[in-house]
Amino acid sequence: MIRLMLALLAMLAFAAPLAAQDVGRLIEYERVPAAGLPDQRLTIWLPPGYDAGDQRYPVLYMHDGHNLFDVTKSNFNKIWAADKAMLAAVQSGKVEPHIIIGIWAPGPDRYRQYLPRSAYDAAPPGLRAQMDAAAGGEVVSDRYLEWIAGPLKSWVDASFRTRAGRDDTAVVGSSMGGLMSCYAFLEKPEVFGRAGCVSSHWPAVDPRAVAGEDSGVKELWDGWFAARLGKPDGRRVWMDHGTATLDAYYAPYQQVVDARFEAAGWQKGRDWQSKVYEGAEHEENAWAARLPEIFGWLLAKD
Repeated sequence: MIRLMLALLAMLAFAAPLAAQDVGRLIEYERVPAAGLPDQRLTIWLPPGYDAGDQRYPVLYMHDGHNLFDVTKSNFNKIWAADKAMLAAVQSGKVEPHIIIGIWAPGPDRYRQYLPRSAYDAAPPGLRAQMDAAAGGEVVSDRYLEWIAGPLKSWVDASFRTRAGRDDTAVVGSSMGGLMSCYAFLEKPEVFGRAGCVSSHWPAVDPRAVAGEDSGVKELWDGWFAARLGKPDGRRVWMDHGTATLDAYYAPYQQVVDARFEAAGWQKGRDWQSKVYEGAEHEENAWAARLPEIFGWLLAKD
């Protein structure tokens, strides 16, 4: 009996630190008004130690917030596991812990909220007609961006211990969220110093419908970046795609975008990154698998 009690005590002594381990804390805001947009919803992750200290933190804004942390709230029963990716990046010693602001997608309004308005306005008529059909309503990504960079960011900086400057503010998303992240980075360079454009949906519509060279999609993105990219000025962009499912269509467009970065004098590996993941599909498990690597490069301390 004594031996059994000692063994149980030893097990409890070993298990206690694991049970008490701080892995951060999630906060949810279910209805957040945003002018000219459907009501928004937020899931915010505060890093380990936030509640016990007075440290200030850089901030990462992420789209499709319902697919970031909790599989029971996700679209497809799989998630990015963004909190675990952040912990892994911090553990590497390359990255400071960030507050993560997960912004949920507004259901059927997702496409029109994420499609870059300035790219939509510049699209040739045939492509724009397809965008209109996919949007099913007014493209409102300009309002979404103004809300993130204005009221939402102001509230986050007032409500949490943040470092509010450009170099401490990042934005990351995938697919249409990848386009939206590039849009935020290009249109608000004074706000977002770093962007992760993961498996960006460069075709913008059904890729089979714009497969021909006369669709104007490549020319659209080339001109869009050329007009807005500017010099690096300490900023940093991550781009990538897989080679399976929807990602199999992205390479020709990504190559055009990569060439524009090179032409603008951005140094690959320092200012921008573009990677191809062989066999990777267009889905959350694939993005989760590479997210620690993305964070490790994109959010690395200078």
